[in-house]
Amino acid sequence: MALISDDRLGASVPRGRRQTAGLEAAAEALDEAVEQFFDRLRGNPVADRVLYTASELGNFSILWHALAWFGATSKEDRRRALRVSAALAMEAVLVNGPIKSAFNRSRPLAGHDHPHRLRQPLTSSFPSGHASAAVLAAALLSESRRRRWPFWATASAVAASRVHVRVHHASDVVVGALVGGVTARLFKRIWTLR
Repeated sequence: MALISDDRLGASVPRGRRQTAGLEAAAEALDEAVEQFFDRLRGNPVADRVLYTASELGNFSILWHALAWFGATSKEDRRRALRVSAALAMEAVLVNGPIKSAFNRSRPLAGHDHPHRLRQPLTSSFPSGHASAAVLAAALLSESRRRRWPFWATASAVAASRVHVRVHHASDVVVGALVGGVTARLFKRIWTLR
């Protein structure tokens, strides 16, 4: 590992460590800026109700399974729904298993009042499983459809809700969304639609 001088520390530090410190600083800056934005929304009865509801519906991907299976009457519809449910199961195992286990990031401080019901997760904050599942589901549910925006708008609400309700940092949500996008691409190759 190449060493580079860090004048602030007066010593040489590994290049990888310096890059990691830069990423951490960028993540903290993003987290703080987004937190300030949501502070302006918190306490608004409409925003609180919508985003707390979105967060709860995202638990265990209930919303996404329901959207996949609702109205699935034909064999092709059921095949598509099964594909979404299988992808969500794979994503949940991947994100809540090895990925979250590799990181031990604390969740935002829980010393805040919550105006609505909220399940408090016990796993690492990084990355957001709600965001990962939302992007994965939106990508699969909107595939081959004319009207894609409702799925993506719903996915955005679920992902954003996790910052609003203070159970995730914004950077957790961004990385979770990226994981969901990569998982969707891989799953589309594994299980193609005819």
